[in-house]
Amino acid sequence: MLPQLWVASALCAVVLSAPTYSPGAAERPADMKVLSDYFHMLGTKVQAGRAMAEAPICDLSKAVLPVATATPLPAVSAGLTLKHVAIGRGTQNYSCTSTNATAAPVSLGAIATLYNATCVASTYPDLLQILPGVALEFNLTTPTQQTLTPSNLDISGHHYFSNTTTPSFNLSTTAMDLGFALCQKNNTVPAPAGSVVGQDGVGFGAVPWLKLTTRTGATGNLQEIYRVNTAGGNPPATCVGMPATFEIQYAAEYWFFQS
Repeated sequence: MLPQLWVASALCAVVLSAPTYSPGAAERPADMKVLSDYFHMLGTKVQAGRAMAEAPICDLSKAVLPVATATPLPAVSAGLTLKHVAIGRGTQNYSCTSTNATAAPVSLGAIATLYNATCVASTYPDLLQILPGVALEFNLTTPTQQTLTPSNLDISGHHYFSNTTTPSFNLSTTAMDLGFALCQKNNTVPAPAGSVVGQDGVGFGAVPWLKLTTRTGATGNLQEIYRVNTAGGNPPATCVGMPATFEIQYAAEYWFFQS
């Protein structure tokens, strides 16, 4: 969504698609706490919005990249500007060897669908912060589910690995053409204490926050990508009882910066 569009559209996106509860979905106390916080915050913002003379403008210059309090990631390089913010929802993928059950699982990368949260980031950062944890409580119905439950954010791209060390981001969709990038890890820090550990409040922890830099050939002037406010995705400490390959559900914010 372009900056000049009214942010009312962004708030409608996260308000109008209230979740349809199904058996097994968001029925446990941990889930209900996450969702109650989400809808309480939405209700507060809707009430405040009714008192506004006009909707605020979706201004990307007002969006502030989250900072991990204990050990922050390196800052965005000088001269770069924010291009896009997305909620990624998918799986972190791992493998285990049958010959050493006490070994740690090996990362095979991730697969995620990216949903456009740019205007939410610029105007409702507190709402954006809890969206990964909320989204984690609802499984994707398909790998290309068109909107993010329980919000109504639309697909803006896809994230996958070209190989085990090359994360890829395809932001060229029918809705927008923002570029494509193969990336490399620049820096990583642990997810802050209190991050959502997994679905249903049960899991092995949130995957680390990352700073990525794009490789030669990236399009759309994409230069740096940050993964922050992660929820879930960590594997167990060892391969004991695990299959040869397995997936762990996760969600995160992805911030894309351009030259």
